[in-house]
Amino acid sequence: MTPYKPRRLLPAALVATALVTGACSTHKEPDGGDTTSPASRAAAHTDVLFVGAHPDDEFQSLATFGQWRERQGLSTGVVTVTRGEGGGNAAGPEEGPALGRIREREERAAVGHVGIRNVFYLDKPDFWYTLSAPLTAKAWNRGPQQPTDTLARLVRLIRATTPKTVVTMDPRPFNQHGGHQEAGRLAVEAFRLAGDPTAFPEQITKEKHAPWKPSRLLAQSWKFDGPTGKQCAARRATDPHTGLPVVGVWPGARSRDHGKTWAQVERDAARTYVTQGFGALPPTVDTPADRLPCEWFTVLAEDGRPVTAPVHPQSGLRPLYAEFRDWAQQVHMPWLADDAQPAYPPAPATTVPEVAEAPVVDGTAGPGEYPGETLHLTHWDGKECTPDDCSADARLARHGDDLYVLVHVTDDKKGAALDAADDCKRHWRTDSVEIDIDPRGRSDDTSTTFRTGILPFTAHGGGPCAERDGDSHQGPASSTAPGMTVASTVTDPYHGYTVEAKIPLAGLPTPVDPAHLTANILVYDSDTQDKTGKSRLAWSPYGSAQADPYVWGTLRLPGYTPPSARPAPTAELPLDAARSQDSPASVEQSTRTGVPLGGGAPWGVSGGSSPRQGRGAVSTCGSAAWARPATTRPSR
Repeated sequence: MTPYKPRRLLPAALVATALVTGACSTHKEPDGGDTTSPASRAAAHTDVLFVGAHPDDEFQSLATFGQWRERQGLSTGVVTVTRGEGGGNAAGPEEGPALGRIREREERAAVGHVGIRNVFYLDKPDFWYTLSAPLTAKAWNRGPQQPTDTLARLVRLIRATTPKTVVTMDPRPFNQHGGHQEAGRLAVEAFRLAGDPTAFPEQITKEKHAPWKPSRLLAQSWKFDGPTGKQCAARRATDPHTGLPVVGVWPGARSRDHGKTWAQVERDAARTYVTQGFGALPPTVDTPADRLPCEWFTVLAEDGRPVTAPVHPQSGLRPLYAEFRDWAQQVHMPWLADDAQPAYPPAPATTVPEVAEAPVVDGTAGPGEYPGETLHLTHWDGKECTPDDCSADARLARHGDDLYVLVHVTDDKKGAALDAADDCKRHWRTDSVEIDIDPRGRSDDTSTTFRTGILPFTAHGGGPCAERDGDSHQGPASSTAPGMTVASTVTDPYHGYTVEAKIPLAGLPTPVDPAHLTANILVYDSDTQDKTGKSRLAWSPYGSAQADPYVWGTLRLPGYTPPSARPAPTAELPLDAARSQDSPASVEQSTRTGVPLGGGAPWGVSGGSSPRQGRGAVSTCGSAAWARPATTRPSR
C-alpha cells in the first residue's frame, strides 16, 4: 500500500494501518480518579463519533443520531473543534470566550435531546466567517503549537473513544464555511491515521493508547437534493459531483421514547441554540411527513477503506480549489475534488466616476454627487422578497483618494435596533449594509480585503454605526478604519433608509490596482426584533457573496493613481478561545471518561495536566479492549 502522507507533516512515513492491542495504563492521577477501570472505559466509548467545527454543526443530524440510538442501541459522541466564539449572538452582547461558554451550554442541552452525553471540545479559536480551510488550519494550529496539533487531538480522541462510525462535515470548498471544510478534512485524515501505529506514536508508547481503526466514514450532505418521504431512506442515491453513494435517514419516523417524530425532536433541540437565532424557529414542525426529506450522508469509507469513484480533473482552477485538489490527492480520495470549482458566472463591472467636489456624507444624494450608473442589488440568499419588502440600489463616486458609496434601501419592516455602545457588530443580525473591497482583485479569502458592516439605525434613537467584520482588522470603524465616515437617513414612517459612506482608499489593506479592484455591496433585511436575518441582496449575488472574493465585481477607477507604497498593516485574527479547563461540564466529563480536556495529552505526558489543575486532562487509556464486540452492527 502506498504510504499515506497528510498535508500536516508527520515525521515518519506512514504505512498500512494495523490493529494493535495495547495495555491500559495502571497509574492514578491526583484528583483524577482511576481512568483504567471498566466503568471509565465504557464511559469513553462511543459507537458513532461526530466531528464538527462549531456548536450546532451537528443539529441537522440529531434526528439520525437519535434513531440510531433508539433502534440499534448505538451511542453517539460529538467532537466540536471550537466553541463558536466568532459567531453571532442573537441573545446578548457577549462575544469571544464569553459567547463560547454560552454556546457550549446550548450544545450540551441540544444534543441531550437525543441521548448524547459526551461533547469533546478541542479548544481551538473560532473567528469570523471565512470560506478558507487553509486560513482556518492556520488559526487552529498557530504557534507554538505544531501544524499537526488539531489533527493529533482528533486522532487521540478516536483512539480513546473507539467508534465504529465517524460522521463529519462536507470537506468540499464551494459556498461553505472554512471551519466546516477543515473539520471534514481533519476527520478524513484522522479516520485513517488513528489505526496507524506510526502516526503520533507517542500516543501509543507514552499514553498507552492502542491504534483504532473505525469502519465507516460519512459526511453530512446538506446540499444533496434527494427524494422526500418515507421511501427516501431506501432509495439508492449517488452524489452527482463526486460519484459517491449517498445514504439517507428519514426524520419523519416516530420516536418510541419521545412520542413524536424525530423531525420534531430535532426541532426541539435546535431551538436551544438561542445565540444563533434558532430560538426563532417555529416550535412545531408542520411539514407533512411525506414531504420531509431525509438527512443525507455521503459514504466516504466502508470497512475501513475509502469508497472509490471515477476522477474527473478540472482545469483552470483558482488557488483555493487547486489547494483542495492537492489535498484530495494526498489523502488518496481524488474524486472528492470532482466539480469542486463551480462555473462562476461573469462578474459585474462598473466605472466609478471621479467628481470635482467631494460628496457631503449626510445620507442623501446631492445634485451631481453620484453621476455614475445605478447598481441594482438582487436576491442572493434567504427568503425572496417583493420590491416593497426589500429592494436596494447603490451608487459610487471617487474624489481624490476617497471612495464614496451611497446605498438606498426600500424596506417595509424595521429590524432590531442594536446598541451602538456595545453591540455594533455582527451586522447580519438586523437591517444593514455591507461594503466589501479587494484592493488588487487577487485575494483568495477575505483576510486580505476590507469588509465593513453599517447599521443605519441603533438603539435609543441613535444614528448609524460601522464596524469591520470578516477581515483581519475586527472592531469599530473608528479604530479599524481611520478616516471612514458614515451617515444615514431613515424614513418616518418607516419604509426604508439610505446609507452613505466615505472609505479612504489609502487605508485599504494593500495599495489599490485601479484596473483590477473588486468589490461587492450587500444588504441584509431582517423584519424581526429577534436579531435574525430574513433576506439578503447583493450587487454580485452568487455563492457566498459576502465571503468569496472570486465573486466580486470590478470597480474601474479611471485616472486614479494610488499613493506610493506603504507598509501593509499587520493582519490579525481574533484567536482568544474559551478553554475546557474553565468549563465545569467539560471538567466533569473528563473526570468521568478519562478523556483529556481539549483532546490534549493526559496528565504527566508532554505537559498535560489533570482537569482540576487545568491545561490538559486526566490520564486516558486507549485499548482495543474498549471496543464493542466485532459483531456489533455498524450504524446505517
